[in-house]
Amino acid sequence: MAKVVVALGGNALGKTPEEQLELVKNTAWSLISLVSSGNQVVISHGNGPQVGAINLGMNYAAENGKAPAFPFPECGAMSQGYIGYHLQQSLQNELHRRWMNKNVVTMVTQVAVDPKDQAFENPTKPVGDFYTKEQAEAIEKEKGYTFVEDAGRGYRQVVPSPLPKRILEIDSINKLIEAGDLVIAGGGGGVPVIFTDDGLQGVPAVIDKDRTSALLADNIDADKLIILTAVDYVYVHYNQPDQKTLKKLTISEAKKYIDEKEFAAGSMLPKIEACMSFVKDHPDREAIITSLSGLKDALAGKLGTVIVDG
Repeated sequence: MAKVVVALGGNALGKTPEEQLELVKNTAWSLISLVSSGNQVVISHGNGPQVGAINLGMNYAAENGKAPAFPFPECGAMSQGYIGYHLQQSLQNELHRRWMNKNVVTMVTQVAVDPKDQAFENPTKPVGDFYTKEQAEAIEKEKGYTFVEDAGRGYRQVVPSPLPKRILEIDSINKLIEAGDLVIAGGGGGVPVIFTDDGLQGVPAVIDKDRTSALLADNIDADKLIILTAVDYVYVHYNQPDQKTLKKLTISEAKKYIDEKEFAAGSMLPKIEACMSFVKDHPDREAIITSLSGLKDALAGKLGTVIVDG
């Protein structure tokens, strides 16, 4: 039995509750197919669009006297519950359709970060919806947010993205896995927290979900890490006439491409680096980057970019 961590992209989950609930039905079919094939599956997910929407909505309500202001860590926790609820429900429905008896559990996850991480001085993590340049400039002027152009798809708000250091609920996650439950954990990269003299404290940031997924996969000693995104493969010279498909990538090859700045900082780069951290010094592990629709073929070795030690 292979132990597999599957990381779902937040952009693949939809922009509205209705759209998300519809989209995760297909996601549930693919994930339960992995389970029914004998794999032990743990699920993580992004939350960029969702946490951005929650944060904007809460800010709007607070500014208009309709609700109290909600800090960004609380918005991250809300997104974990909201996305986890939809995934749980869809996975449970698919399990019932297949007459499979298995519990599905969402673990609201806190992840410790270093308060001195340089990411707090350089926000890079895209959250929320896409805007035109004019719209982004207007919001920047009104709210003081920072926006950047995101892979040719428009402008998005960016927030600090510190590195994950420790998953605080990892013992509970391992116990649930050992009990045979289907676990959803590390949603949105986890709620970033720091240790203070008064105890744990949330900080306004979004940890990259792929980096947390790699840490989660390492902590549970998974065999495979699968990062699902919008494309079937990793490419170099992406969206250019000489675009090249990478079907297999070693750590040394990946480092070369990173030095050549082939991977965008806010999208593919953290995925590649997360995969590298998972397989480094573990020749028995592999990481795969592919699309959700290609998940089954990726596990069969027919699709996706495979990253290995070397």
